[in-house]
Amino acid sequence: MKNATLRQLKVFECVARHLSFTRAAHELHLTQPAVSTQIKLLESHARQPLFEQLGKKIHMTPAGVEMLHHSRAILQQFRDADEAMQQLTGITGGKLNVTVISAADYFFPHLLGAFLRQHPGVGIELTVVNRAELLRRIADNETDLGVMVRLPEDRDLQAVAFAPHPYVIVAPPSHPLAARHGIPLSLIAGERFVVREHGSDTRSAMAHGFGHWLPRLDLTMEIGSNEMIKQAVMAGMGLTFLSAYAVALEVKVGSLAVLDVEGFPLIENWYVVHRRAKRLLPVASAFNAFLIDHGAALIEQSTQIGALTAGRVPKRPARERRSVPTHRRR
Repeated sequence: MKNATLRQLKVFECVARHLSFTRAAHELHLTQPAVSTQIKLLESHARQPLFEQLGKKIHMTPAGVEMLHHSRAILQQFRDADEAMQQLTGITGGKLNVTVISAADYFFPHLLGAFLRQHPGVGIELTVVNRAELLRRIADNETDLGVMVRLPEDRDLQAVAFAPHPYVIVAPPSHPLAARHGIPLSLIAGERFVVREHGSDTRSAMAHGFGHWLPRLDLTMEIGSNEMIKQAVMAGMGLTFLSAYAVALEVKVGSLAVLDVEGFPLIENWYVVHRRAKRLLPVASAFNAFLIDHGAALIEQSTQIGALTAGRVPKRPARERRSVPTHRRR
């Protein structure tokens, strides 16, 4: 194994985590043949196969299970070494590793841009994933900070609310309900819906917003992309429940309409989160404070969603701090 490379270990860990060469290639921004080549090279160093294919699925061999244990330990050592070196650089010259849920697509670059204007020279590693993957990355110490909406109840997280997040119910402008006011949720529950996938923050917020009406909804389609969902709604395939940020542009130009439903918009909070025991590097600590102090104002400035939410969104949430225990509450 003395000739194995860090790149081979990273590729192997990714394939082992997904048990898929295709998904690993997508995550690593490589071609599938390139992933296969790295695995074959590592197997040649190990002198035995690390994966086996049974039918259409791949599985780790006993050697692969053992290799995964050591690969993760080695990769963690490199991350620890990188953090130690960055600790010595301070903010300028440091590298910020942050993971956000996909609903932040519509404003988060503006927050990063404002932060970089204050701290030129900072490097950024930004990853956009769904809620489940964000929580995994935090748990595995693969990111400094996470930005999400609804907090879990079984993770050891330090979380601070820094901005409100309104969710709305959206329809094509030609929908009969688009011209109505004070629509009862019971009437909405009879409509078809195109929704985000399980594991997303949007789907979690939807369950909260609809409550006991959720099981009665006709969930026509489940899609893991806000952009595809908006196109489906424009095509008349159903209503949807999305972040107000995600539909602001389409509502402005008249290709989508926000319905005036009783109890909506549903107001959640954006949280900046990290492992409670994690020692934040200076650049991560500075960005954490930046979001808390300036995030709400910058989001409102960049999205201008006031007209969508009819003044019902507070300008900023209270600085709510939450430490979430590792055990499940009984």
